[in-house]
Amino acid sequence: QVQLVESGGGLVQAGGSLRLSCVASGRTFSAYSMGWFRQAPGKERELVARINRSGDTTYTRDSVKGRFTISKDNAKNTMYLQMNSLKPEDTAVYYCNYVDRWDTPIITSWGQGTQVTVSS
Repeated sequence: QVQLVESGGGLVQAGGSLRLSCVASGRTFSAYSMGWFRQAPGKERELVARINRSGDTTYTRDSVKGRFTISKDNAKNTMYLQMNSLKPEDTAVYYCNYVDRWDTPIITSWGQGTQVTVSS
């Protein structure tokens, strides 16, 4: 059974930083691309960043480009999201998931997510 466990969220002032972690189990971690998603109140879940299975190719959405960095450690079955220069509009619950070639989430049972709140 696949498990995705996110952590590292919290309350931070605008301009601050957080580092999110995602520990995955139940699947060969290094065989899949993975992504960080977020969902703000009243909005749909959106892809924030994606990393390929080997960790050498990444994508970040325009609104976080230059501020967020995605990385992974295949030996630890862990993916990270370093978030710098945080803005109030980054406030959301952040989730991780495996993704296919179209960046569609693969695991239908999402983890609990981790709340990020950025105050102005």
